[in-house]
Formats: sequence, structure tokens, C-alpha cells
Amino acid sequence: MFVRSIFSSYYRLLTGAMLALASDFRLVSGRAKFAFLFVKVGLSGADMGALYLLPRLVGLGKATELLFLGDTIDAQEAYRIGLANRIVEHEKLIQQAYELARRLKQQPLHALGVTKELLEREANMDLERALTLEATAQAGCMETADFREGYKAFVEKRSPVFNRS
Repeated sequence: MFVRSIFSSYYRLLTGAMLALASDFRLVSGRAKFAFLFVKVGLSGADMGALYLLPRLVGLGKATELLFLGDTIDAQEAYRIGLANRIVEHEKLIQQAYELARRLKQQPLHALGVTKELLEREANMDLERALTLEATAQAGCMETADFREGYKAFVEKRSPVFNRS
């Protein structure tokens, strides 16, 4: 039972950290802890996308340190290095997550989807190609009902209501 408890604790730390890496937003409780423990059990850090995702969030140097040493970091350090977007009171974590989800739902979902796709695609291209891709994407967004609503609301000095169509 003791061995299973240790493995279970390692697994929760590992899977929680990996889920965080794959998330667009990382709200964490002040009690949160993160660790990339592969090295502690004789494995490389090359698992579950860690080598791809972690350096994109925290930089190559910090990713190397976390993956080579397997140290556990707290919420404050995770926030400082960019692994967490925001630290919230433990008791308010779910409430804050729902509030963020509500805010996102009010945004133009098509435009958010385009933005998310381009964030990924442009990560590995030169500026000229990225600018061309962005111009094409913006032209496509300008054809949507959300853009028409957003522009009209801006001119009328009111809040837009997106995602009607």
C-alpha cells in the first residue's frame, strides 16, 4: 500500500503538471504544487508532450532545470516563471474558473478559435509568413456576424453581444 501511495502522489503531480501545460489558461490555488518527476524514477522528460510544451511556457533554460532536477515548485514560483497565469484563493478556485469560462463564452468564439490556431501555427514560422497568415485570418473574420456586431457596438459605444449566429 505504501508503494502505491508514493506512486499515486507522483502520478498526481505529473499528470497535473502535464494537464496544466496543455491548457490555455492556468488558474491555480495558492496550495498548488508542480513537478516533472520523470527523472526521479529513471525516465527521460520526453513524455506526454513535456519537451514540446514546457519550454514554450517557461523558456528553455527553466524547462531544462525542471525536467533535469525533478524539483517540486509551489504556486508562487509557477506564476513567476509563467507556468501559472493567476493564483487565486483555494476556496475561490472553482468560482474563478467558472468566471473565466463565462467571460470567454461572451467573446467571439470564431475569432478566439482563429487566434488559438494561429498562436500554434505561427510559433515556428518567420515574421513575413506570419503577417501574411494573419492578414488572411483577419479578412476571414471580417466576414463574420461577430465582426459586424463588434464594429456596430464599438461605434454605438455599447458592449457587443457575440455568437448569435
